[in-house]
Amino acid sequence: MGCPAANPCYIARMNDLAGKHIVLGLSGGIACYKAAELCRALVKEGATVQVVMTQAAEQFITPVTMQALSDRPVYDSQWDARESNNMAHINLSREADAILIAPCSADFMARLLHGRADDLLSLMCLARPIDRVPLLIAPAMNREMWAHPATQRNMAQLSADGATLLGVGSGAQACGETGDGRMLEPAELLEDLIAFFAPKSLAGEHVLVTAGPTFEAIDPVRGITNLSSGKMGFAIARAAREAGAQVTLVAGPVSLAAPRGVTRVDVRSARDMRQAVQAHVDAATVFVATAAVADWRPSNESSQKIKKDGSGQAPALSFTENPDILAEVAQSARAQAGALYCVGFAAESEKLLANAQAKRARKRVPLLVGNIGPATFGQDDNALLLVDAEGVQELPHASKLTLARQLVQDIARRLRASRKTA
Repeated sequence: MGCPAANPCYIARMNDLAGKHIVLGLSGGIACYKAAELCRALVKEGATVQVVMTQAAEQFITPVTMQALSDRPVYDSQWDARESNNMAHINLSREADAILIAPCSADFMARLLHGRADDLLSLMCLARPIDRVPLLIAPAMNREMWAHPATQRNMAQLSADGATLLGVGSGAQACGETGDGRMLEPAELLEDLIAFFAPKSLAGEHVLVTAGPTFEAIDPVRGITNLSSGKMGFAIARAAREAGAQVTLVAGPVSLAAPRGVTRVDVRSARDMRQAVQAHVDAATVFVATAAVADWRPSNESSQKIKKDGSGQAPALSFTENPDILAEVAQSARAQAGALYCVGFAAESEKLLANAQAKRARKRVPLLVGNIGPATFGQDDNALLLVDAEGVQELPHASKLTLARQLVQDIARRLRASRKTA
């Protein structure tokens, strides 16, 4: 498993939007400055981007900027003479895999709601084939405008009409006020768009994931932990959400942002993690125990910092075994009855296959995923070994997100197979 140091692996980057053609619509608002970064990010992920701007949007950012970033001429008029049939609203909408309005102002939301068609962007949205060209909306406005009942009604009706509302961020606004209504950041919108196109193989499932290390305190400033970064578990949570699942992520002490659309529960110790898992596992249909839970904790945590006394002798420490969260869940009545599918992880330093097989049998999990801990902790890539009752399957070296998506699809396949035979 892994790549020899003398022959490092080349990991090809996957473009998540390769082959997709996105019409990026800009309505008027200061958040247009974010649209430039969003356009660049979409192109970097392999999409072709056609920018369509309203006259109001051109007050905030120029078509020249958007043309340079998209490498395509920008459209801003329904009377554009470049179209041989003078039907830009038809031609542009038919070519699209999706139309994304970012930013979408309060005024433009109202235009969409009422089917207005007096500019190219609203006309194109009205003329799009609803059954095959989805409309995604990234609102951007002042907090009072966002909270106004008219905006909330418009948003609810647009959703009922089939549009996908991507939500808003909260924070400082250009007007000097603070609150909800900011357009989501480009990275957030990109993650939402990638998730939108992903196959929904886990639709209707509730996935509970544990990630990261635990920290077992010796005193108020010291403790026992490990080098797990949580990246694999966070990638699995993101991949499960992309696959349509409701996802709860129980995270040890890590410095990672939660994936979009995932409910995060932060914990510190193994006992904290156990308590959080117990609080959420009854609602779950899949449990993925990625966390590197400390096997042992100090028997007695000192209430004050333990200081050197000048004797040269280290303080004596005794240890107590931590609860085995995975084994408890895997051997629960719901798991044994097939209502909860459990996946365990084994981070080993040697004899990966033998240790993974032994751990799977000992904890009675249907699927055990093994990896070499020192080779993956803190890294953005990994290689996995899938061990079940039938044998072994290797997922070759790749980015953790790529591996997470492969694992999630494998779990979905196993769920379908188990339910057919139930």
